[in-house]
Amino acid sequence: MSLTDVAVKNAKAKDKAYKLSDGKGLYLQVSKTGARLWRFKYRIGGKEYQFAIGKYPEISLANAREENAKARELVKQGIHPLHQRKLEKLEQISEGGNTFQSNTKEWINQNRSRWSGAYLRQVERSMTEDVYPQIGSLPIKQVKAIHVLQILKAVEKRGAPSIAKLIRQWCSAIFCHAVANLKADFDPVTPLKGVIKSPKVKHHKPLPAKEIPAFMQALRKFGGYRTTSIAIELLLLTFVRTVELRKAEWQEFDLDNAIWRIPAHKMKMKEEHIVPLSTQAIALLRELKVWTGNRTTLFPNYRTPANLMTATTINRSLERMGYAGKLSGHGFRGTASTILHEKGYRPEVIERQLAHAERNQVKAAYNHAEYLQERITMMQDWASLIDELSKQQSADK
Repeated sequence: MSLTDVAVKNAKAKDKAYKLSDGKGLYLQVSKTGARLWRFKYRIGGKEYQFAIGKYPEISLANAREENAKARELVKQGIHPLHQRKLEKLEQISEGGNTFQSNTKEWINQNRSRWSGAYLRQVERSMTEDVYPQIGSLPIKQVKAIHVLQILKAVEKRGAPSIAKLIRQWCSAIFCHAVANLKADFDPVTPLKGVIKSPKVKHHKPLPAKEIPAFMQALRKFGGYRTTSIAIELLLLTFVRTVELRKAEWQEFDLDNAIWRIPAHKMKMKEEHIVPLSTQAIALLRELKVWTGNRTTLFPNYRTPANLMTATTINRSLERMGYAGKLSGHGFRGTASTILHEKGYRPEVIERQLAHAERNQVKAAYNHAEYLQERITMMQDWASLIDELSKQQSADK
């Protein structure tokens, strides 16, 4: 006869331990102290075994029957329920350490040697700020597509769709790494490809010549660090890429001969680039040397001098000057290109100074030497034009 909840509840201690059978091998063992323990009796290979299901009332009669049914199915397969329980406990312990964050760190360590320092910091920052707080502590096998989707949508909502797309790519790579190491079964991020739409490309707007006087006036009034002001003005005078200026080292400059040689590994096209320096640029560099000449780089980070000026410093400063959405650090290249073309300088000379690619490698080598004198003249003319426009603003005042 099957047990009832009342019978189980009223089972009291006796002089000797006894059993109350529920059928199908399940029984309640009542000890002399009154403790009640659910047990399952079964046979494998002709030998009898007992499996402790758990204590009452922590495990109710209904729950005990459910666990008993599971155990009976295991026995039919020749599996001892106790062995299965131990295996599941080991898997739980393993899963507890097999988190998304631990797999991410493995993936990062595997790739850090081939990543640039900036890229590595971008990955680690995004994971720390956006991903780990949501899924970092979860066992990686428990991370679902919906978890990652919520992260992507939150990043997109704050106005960073490009970062959201990168996070999706990184998460997918992390899952592929885990699958390859038998720590995950599949990549749940795959269906999310395309869920974040690429933002419309915003081209860097050039500054019209008529607006340069006002810009120079705003730069003179800029209340930020003097080194930042110098960086902005050097971008205008040299129209190099922002990253090329940020990574510039003093050893690359020959101020006496007015030349800046940017090594090939720092250039987008992986070719050494010569920047003729105007007298105005040299004056700025000599002033800057008073501030940072004892450092390797021209523009060390103020908070952590061992690092470079951050990638956002120039653009944030331009925003503070009132040029948000109007001008970026990269926009000085378009400014110089547009005005110099209008002034009649040869297009090939301008393009060479912008370090744009030349598909014909023989022609590229020839241009490198042939245009240098023209570029020296052009760069000095450009700096003098900036001076004239600046004086025009002062005169207007």
